[in-house]
Amino acid sequence: MFAAYYRSLSELSIQTIAVFFVVFLILLVFFKRRRNNLPPSPSGSWPVVGHLLSLGRAPHLKLTEWRQQYGDVYTVRMGMEDVVVLNGYRAIKEAFVDYKDAFSGRPTVYMLNLLTGYGKDLAFSTFNQAYKEKRKFAFSALRNLGMRMGPDSMEENIRDEARQLCLKLSEEGDAQPRDVTDHLTVSVANIICSMVFGKRYDYDDAKFLKLSRNVNKLVASVGSSQLLMVFPFLRFVPGVNSSIRNLVECSNEVLAFVRQEITKHRETMDSENPRDFIDIILCELQIQQKTDCFTEENIVWIIQDLFVGGLETTSTTLRWGFLYMVLYPEDQQKVQAELDSVLGTDHDVPTLAHRSQLPYTEATIMEIMRIRAIAPLSAPHAAMEDTTFRGYDIPAGTQVLPNLWSANMDSEFWPDPEKFDPRRFLDSDGKVVSRPESFMSFSTGRRVCLGEQLAKMELFLIFSSLMKQFTFELPEGAAAPSTGGSIGITLVPSRVNMCITER
Repeated sequence: MFAAYYRSLSELSIQTIAVFFVVFLILLVFFKRRRNNLPPSPSGSWPVVGHLLSLGRAPHLKLTEWRQQYGDVYTVRMGMEDVVVLNGYRAIKEAFVDYKDAFSGRPTVYMLNLLTGYGKDLAFSTFNQAYKEKRKFAFSALRNLGMRMGPDSMEENIRDEARQLCLKLSEEGDAQPRDVTDHLTVSVANIICSMVFGKRYDYDDAKFLKLSRNVNKLVASVGSSQLLMVFPFLRFVPGVNSSIRNLVECSNEVLAFVRQEITKHRETMDSENPRDFIDIILCELQIQQKTDCFTEENIVWIIQDLFVGGLETTSTTLRWGFLYMVLYPEDQQKVQAELDSVLGTDHDVPTLAHRSQLPYTEATIMEIMRIRAIAPLSAPHAAMEDTTFRGYDIPAGTQVLPNLWSANMDSEFWPDPEKFDPRRFLDSDGKVVSRPESFMSFSTGRRVCLGEQLAKMELFLIFSSLMKQFTFELPEGAAAPSTGGSIGITLVPSRVNMCITER
């Protein structure tokens, strides 16, 4: 997340830098002194910019490195604000589960306000009664639509999309190496569309492609405007504020699309037979009538949440998965051998019922999520009240940042953590360890990812389907791609051209 700050700082024009330092001199007059008894702070904090320059392009790595010197709880200076960083499974769980009443808030950040309609969404809204009502309605609707295991789940929709993806890759042939990023994005976007709008789109449907492009641009705009989260006054500086304009334009396009769909749904809706997420929520609003906690406008912003959060995270995790299969062909072969032993020569895609019979495949997916957590710094929390935590005083409103990377890469729980080894998630009987400690890909506590169950279903069905039908390899003589990734909203791998050969 913070890598974009560093990148943006290095790209400022001379004019912008001059404006920046004028503001810097003004701010020095009003410089806020650090509060007493906050957790310790690393050295190297500069006036105004704080630790931004020290964090560099891989902030999750630097924050994890500082853990060795300053402990599981310390404070970094982000611009003019103190941010408390939580490292390791125990500190994160203690704060977000044991102290959930204190640390379930969200900070007030200008860029997040733009992205969420000033709290009208779900992911970044303030934790209060309105939030509880919104989450209750959204979670209930998603469960009714099949975001669960068992009969009448979303499984068939996801399997259908996996079939379409396999067919698309098969039609393209294996003559040329190719990157699967765009195809994965389309597949995941279609799963969300089938759940929210009650329909999927063809890969070349102009309306669908426009929606997908706007969602992707929206995510990219947030990633390139992180500096403004720390210094919102830069929105008045020409050039620097272009990312905000792009973000607002893309968000407005997505929201307009959603509002049109809601209007169509209202005209054709049968309250006795809701078809999708929009119908279910509209029916719920009719029953509840309008309240201050949940309105039709909330639906619009929550649906944008589903696209921005669900699309980027799941497709990026799959990208990491196929990258690691290319780099570790022996593990790819083990996954394929297991799939063949269970499914035989059946060319249809796997089902969730096969999951218990495919422990190595499931463990491989879990190892992918561990070794490259796509949201290594998760989303910022905020203290809802003055709180004493581990002997330190955390004032109300203070940002609290969970370093999930430090939990997933903790050598206490994961020996040789940079080694890719799916066997970590298998017990002595070869069965999957379903809830291992220090595995926090979806965060924890009251703000745990709403779509966790759906994401797990998508990852298993799409990953296993492609592994069953194709082999992924690097072109002959190609250098091994980096696994470092780059941080915007998520930790994203570089695009890699692979040889995708039908088995």
